[in-house]
Amino acid sequence: MRFFDFEKPIAELEEKIEELRQLSSSKELNIASEINKLQAKSQKMLAKVYSSLTPWQKVQVARHEYRPQFLDYLYVVSPDFEFLAGDRLFADDHALLGGIGHFAGHAVVILGQQKGHDTDSRIKHNFGMPMPEGYRKARRLIELADKFRLPVLSFVNTSGAYPGIESEARGQSQAIASCIQACVRAKVPIISVIIGEGGSGGAVAIATANRVLMLEHSVYSVISPEGCASILWKTATANELAAVAQKLTAQDLMELGVIDKIIPEPLGGAHRDKNLTIKSVAEALAIELDALLRIESIKEDRSAKFSGFWGRA
Repeated sequence: MRFFDFEKPIAELEEKIEELRQLSSSKELNIASEINKLQAKSQKMLAKVYSSLTPWQKVQVARHEYRPQFLDYLYVVSPDFEFLAGDRLFADDHALLGGIGHFAGHAVVILGQQKGHDTDSRIKHNFGMPMPEGYRKARRLIELADKFRLPVLSFVNTSGAYPGIESEARGQSQAIASCIQACVRAKVPIISVIIGEGGSGGAVAIATANRVLMLEHSVYSVISPEGCASILWKTATANELAAVAQKLTAQDLMELGVIDKIIPEPLGGAHRDKNLTIKSVAEALAIELDALLRIESIKEDRSAKFSGFWGRA
């Protein structure tokens, strides 16, 4: 496992524990009690570090390569999921995926951004940065969900929409705007969960939802800290200052009323226990979906949520 710089004391302790385990196995020494003591110490250190993460440290945790991503959640949340591809105009985008499946006893449309865990998968999924055709595909699926009265679940994990020349040439901003418009117009429940990094309009396009949930150490902002730093401080090295100023943590956004619920992560972050994280997210989604299905005026509920932001501005 890759450790962060702020986890260095924990990494050293874990290395010592591993050495003792190997020694115990090879020489048949009974040092289990010593290993248990060190494990308890490691857990205590981990709890202390993760209880006081800075905003920039949370950004790093949200970007960890072993953090569960959309495809990790997908077949656990909806084992019978079927992908629906293409925007019916240009191509199929692999950064923003979607289709139909069942969740908690209901037929649903599921959307999600996939970054990739290694070099090959990151290139395939364009590092989780959708092109215009990705947002047009999402809009098509949201409209399909509305037509057949299917709730929509979206999993957000992107640094932002792809900013390249080809994206702009194919109408990136219009594609994002039309996707947001489809969310606003939908008469079915939409629930979004920020599972890692929620960046800019690329995230909002599929997070204009009745309920927005965030994992404890995920982040959500209009721009990356590096991008913000390069604009305000004229250097990307001021990312720590930018992360604080942006109020991008789940705790900040809950206090500001931007999100509706924080989903706790395993001690040390979602990357340390993928299965427990996925289970927690699935349970939170099931609770929110059950509650929303009891509301008659779903569209009005969503409109009231976002129009209410103006009163707090």
